[in-house]
Amino acid sequence: MTEERFREAVERYGDTVFRLAYSYLKNRADAEDVMQESLLKLYVEPKEFESADHEKHWLLRVAANECKKLLRSPWRRRTGPLDEAEEAAAFDRPAQSELFRQVMSLPPKYRAAVYLYYYEGYSVKETAVLLGAKASTVQTWLMRARGQLHTKLKEAEAL
Repeated sequence: MTEERFREAVERYGDTVFRLAYSYLKNRADAEDVMQESLLKLYVEPKEFESADHEKHWLLRVAANECKKLLRSPWRRRTGPLDEAEEAAAFDRPAQSELFRQVMSLPPKYRAAVYLYYYEGYSVKETAVLLGAKASTVQTWLMRARGQLHTKLKEAEAL
């Protein structure tokens, strides 16, 4: 891959890869590491991609795998998270902020499925391929995520 094509790919996909990684890891530094590792793998990948969509799909799959690998690492399992300042984005309405907070409280597989399906607009089948799961499993994850979000948002509304 030429440096110019790589720069274009970073500009085009960097933010998407970061957001997917952040939805998995809930940590800015780890998400940046995954983004860099994924983009580095794109840079050294010898094959040519059929299209820009194929390239994006491949890169998101690599990022999802990197996130899973990081979540399984012994170091991460033996250490506790530091009490970081809330890294929530600024929202216009409190309801948006609450929704973001509740989505980020979901388990990683649910967060990733919700992000890819609702935000990136992938179909259930495409999301399943990206996450390395069956389509029926992704449908179940989405259903459970919606159920958990419904319950959590109703509880938050009642307070």
